[in-house]
Amino acid sequence: MSVFAGLVENLAALLQPLFGAFAAAAAIVLFTALVRLLVHPLSRAAARGQKARTALQPRIAELRRKHARDPEKLQRAVLELHTREKVSPLSGCLPSLFQLPAFFLLYHLFSSETIGGRANELLGHRLFDAPLGGRWADALADGGVFGGAGLVYVGLFAVVTVVAWFGYRLSRRMTDAARALTAGADDARQVPGLAAVTKVMPFMSFFTLVTVAVMPLAAALYMVTSTTWSVVERSVLYR
Repeated sequence: MSVFAGLVENLAALLQPLFGAFAAAAAIVLFTALVRLLVHPLSRAAARGQKARTALQPRIAELRRKHARDPEKLQRAVLELHTREKVSPLSGCLPSLFQLPAFFLLYHLFSSETIGGRANELLGHRLFDAPLGGRWADALADGGVFGGAGLVYVGLFAVVTVVAWFGYRLSRRMTDAARALTAGADDARQVPGLAAVTKVMPFMSFFTLVTVAVMPLAAALYMVTSTTWSVVERSVLYR
């Protein structure tokens, strides 16, 4: 934790001439961008996997017709097809999973009063009137929705809503395009767990609204930045 705190402090010091009092918040955004750059190869691999799964849809439809009366055999055949073609139905989850350690580390950093036996100086940094270690409930208790800190969260909620809407539209467009290849028949029902993922994925961007509401502001900034990056990245990789 001390090493990570030092990294954030050094990034903030580096950005101080450009962002002044907002240097720590800018450091979190930069840190998030660096994490996303590190997992970008996984995102590209996930995009290739999605395109490969889409290309398999006609063959999946053929298997559905061939094994229409034997669901168990159909499931095995679909799984064997994915294995043979080296396509993982859940590969798209890897970029998010590999980000979790960085997110939880940042969350813990801005939730701890002390780091390495010393007072956590990062908690004194702010984004406008909102402390990076504070939460929305704190802002509501100190000035309400339209107080200084409350307005910071109003702005974040607005950004997340817009980004989440674009993410939702993008996910639905990708899902509809895949289904159109086989007149609405997809392999979600034959791959264990994939049906639930397919239904939930279009709404994942909206989960960031919950994060902004309940997490420390620093963690909320991470999620807002990461979600925005994801939507832009997917719009480029999946076009």
